[in-house]
Amino acid sequence: MTLVEKIIARAAGRSSVRAGEIVTVDIDLAFAHDSSGPRRWAPMLEELGVGLWDPDRVAIVSDHYVPAVDAESASILKFTRDFAAAHGVKNFFDMVGICHLVLPEHGLIRPGAVIAGGDSHTPMAGAFGTYAAGYGATDMAAIVATGRTWLSVPKTIRIEWRGAFADGVAAKDVMLFLCRELGLDNAFKAVEYAGPTVEAMGMAERLVLCNMAAELGCETGVVAPDAVTFDYLREIGAPVEDEAGALALASDADARYAARHTFDASALEPQIAAPHSPDRTLPVSGHQGVKIDQAYIGACVGAKIEDLRMAARVLKGRKVAPGTRLLIAPASARTTTEASADGTLHALTQAGAILLPSGCGACAGMGAGLLAEGETCISSTNRNFKGRMGAKSANVYLGSPYSVAAAAVAGHITDPRAMLEGVAP
Repeated sequence: MTLVEKIIARAAGRSSVRAGEIVTVDIDLAFAHDSSGPRRWAPMLEELGVGLWDPDRVAIVSDHYVPAVDAESASILKFTRDFAAAHGVKNFFDMVGICHLVLPEHGLIRPGAVIAGGDSHTPMAGAFGTYAAGYGATDMAAIVATGRTWLSVPKTIRIEWRGAFADGVAAKDVMLFLCRELGLDNAFKAVEYAGPTVEAMGMAERLVLCNMAAELGCETGVVAPDAVTFDYLREIGAPVEDEAGALALASDADARYAARHTFDASALEPQIAAPHSPDRTLPVSGHQGVKIDQAYIGACVGAKIEDLRMAARVLKGRKVAPGTRLLIAPASARTTTEASADGTLHALTQAGAILLPSGCGACAGMGAGLLAEGETCISSTNRNFKGRMGAKSANVYLGSPYSVAAAAVAGHITDPRAMLEGVAP
């Protein structure tokens, strides 16, 4: 069996499952945010006359409407807070960051778990060796009421990366490259990332791979648990009790895949996706010189502490170009604390970056950082659909934090590798 099949089989109470089967699974953790959660669930739960199946295994994070910018968003946040209190949800995280990063920071993502999330980027949790998938509000209401759901066991695409990245190339470049190579229509499939390059990645970069499985159109993305996973969980005080059991989740040698691909990381250049889709990706030279009005470092995929450090390497000792603005929305409060402690924030703000609150912000078309008619932005976020980040006539390019920072300095899209020569990692 594949890694995904093994996880689903356990949750279904089966010794094995095969791709294409429809099974019912027990959910280990269900979560949603202020936009997709209580305000959607409450009317349905009330109509059914039921509450939460297990408040200890339901997590709610306020991250879309934070901080409130008008009476409507304030009302949504108040409803979310009142619901969490009334239903005894102890894992309620209010204004401390984006759900996909806050949950692992608090040790709630465990290898081998089945996780249902009320957000399309729920697959990000697959970096810990989980089956994590996004669901709509109606399905989520049923899940938080029963703790169960049905699913079709997805076929798995295995993608192996070999070799070492050049300095200035990151997991974000991998995903933009894959969006072009595999396309965005991979429905009812899971993607399994493997190979020496992935094994050498830290959790932050693995999170990027699994997050953007959503852009590939996959049900989920996964990385097999290993020592890197266990070290991360130990460091945050949530050690894995059965490491041997977690290691055994790795796909069998004779597992059946829908497809297998192998790529050379050493040949990968910084990648940039053009408006208005992540699959419109070219190496950075293909967009060299495109003038930008705004550079944005934010979102679950692109504003972790490791992302801010990438940007700081480029920006330290440099200034944001005149006529260009650089906005940074750290993905969580913990990210901001760490960036403050190690000097990263100082390097960013000295260069001219403007610090925004933690939350989904402009990536979700909310809060500060939206674009005016005809403006051009380069962003470390995960999707660049027309109108998502402000005016429909705005153009959003996607790149790694290295590429976004380099563009902020130059005032146009440029290769970040030239700005990293001689700069210590």
